[in-house]
Amino acid sequence: MIHPLSDVKATNIGEKTNIWQFCVVFSKAIIGDNCNICAQVLIENDVKIGNNVTIKSGVQIWDGITIEDNVFIGPNVTFTNDLFPRSKKYPEKFEQTLIKHGASIGANATILAGITIGENAMIGAGSVVTKDVPANTLWFGNPARFIRNI
Repeated sequence: MIHPLSDVKATNIGEKTNIWQFCVVFSKAIIGDNCNICAQVLIENDVKIGNNVTIKSGVQIWDGITIEDNVFIGPNVTFTNDLFPRSKKYPEKFEQTLIKHGASIGANATILAGITIGENAMIGAGSVVTKDVPANTLWFGNPARFIRNI
């Protein structure tokens, strides 16, 4: 289901995926089956989203971001794809960010460009992730710090 108040140019969208109102999805984005893309989400071209992914409202998924299966992205999570941004000056290639299978990212967390968040890892709400996060671990804070294994 694609809500009529969204602007979805992509055609590679899986079955049973819902895209709600006021979303923008660029033409080359890939979105898997059974995803829930909530209101006011932007998804650029060089983006791959797996199956059973939930992306809550107010999230922008920029070029270079891959989200694997069964991932939860909380409301207003902020991704970046350029470590040294300048107006009207674009890198030759955007940083690649990978959110692995089963990871969960809490509301308002910030994920810096080029980060990998491991399988089943959890990022606490409001955290700022500045380095790779291993699988099956809980991190939170600013900067995000290892809390415990999960």
